[in-house]
Amino acid sequence: MDYLSMIFFKIVAPILILLVIGAVLQRKFQFNLKALSHLITYCFMPAAVFINIYETSVELSVIGQITAFIVLFIGSQMLLSQLLVKLMKLDKKEGAVFKNSVVLINSGNYGIPVAQMIFATQPIGVAIQVILVIFQNMTTYTYGLYNLISSTKSGLAIVRDFLKMPIVHALILGALLNFLNVPIPETFSIPIQHIANGFVAVALITLGAQLSTIEMRTMFNKMIFVSCFTRLIIGPAAALLIIFAIGLDGVVAQSLFIASAFPTSRNSSSLALEYDIESATAAQTVLFSTIISCLTVTVVIYISNILFV
Repeated sequence: MDYLSMIFFKIVAPILILLVIGAVLQRKFQFNLKALSHLITYCFMPAAVFINIYETSVELSVIGQITAFIVLFIGSQMLLSQLLVKLMKLDKKEGAVFKNSVVLINSGNYGIPVAQMIFATQPIGVAIQVILVIFQNMTTYTYGLYNLISSTKSGLAIVRDFLKMPIVHALILGALLNFLNVPIPETFSIPIQHIANGFVAVALITLGAQLSTIEMRTMFNKMIFVSCFTRLIIGPAAALLIIFAIGLDGVVAQSLFIASAFPTSRNSSSLALEYDIESATAAQTVLFSTIISCLTVTVVIYISNILFV
């Protein structure tokens, strides 16, 4: 019960409050959601990705285990989501949003706070979540972008649109400067940090504004239910099998298992809005999975304490 209240009041409730703020402001001022989407995609998101990758350093001894898990886990989710798209006979746009909702996980503003609470005395648990954020960012702006672009374009048009995305440039630049250990002058680092710090708030307020234009009854449809069940139930079950298969244990196993249960990434909704591809469904899935996750994540944390502590 303590975990349930902790996760709800410290993680889910703050997210919901920002969503409500966005919804109220949208009702009052009728923001241009497309303009807000551009602001997130071309300003806030690249800054957040750059800072996240540039400032992260992790022990090499742990990275191999984590990488093996992530490749197997994300690969399994990609294959499963593709199979479900065919079984449900979704069209290209619906299929793109569905696949992203299963594969892309909210490891950032959901996962890291959870890790900071659970692993307060074990820094490696938080460090693992930071690594997962990097891998999720890479997956989001490669696989996730490809899904959306390929639903409306093909061939060279996909490559051109992908390479034009500032998020891709930020990811590459951040990784390069990190690897070369290049210091950034404060003249540039301070404004970048300010923008990055505003990303979560602006993204969630925009998501709330987007949700305010949607009739809530449309949230209860088969595609969203299947997506959330796959993300929140099947995902952790698959992760547990992979953890046992590759012989992980201790804090590393516990942290990865818990991370596999996090809800759909808000970035899946931001990208869908930017490309105007089933953006309403994407936003509804993020909201629904975030609310339900306060129960499912609590159960996964409880199980992880039995299996790996």
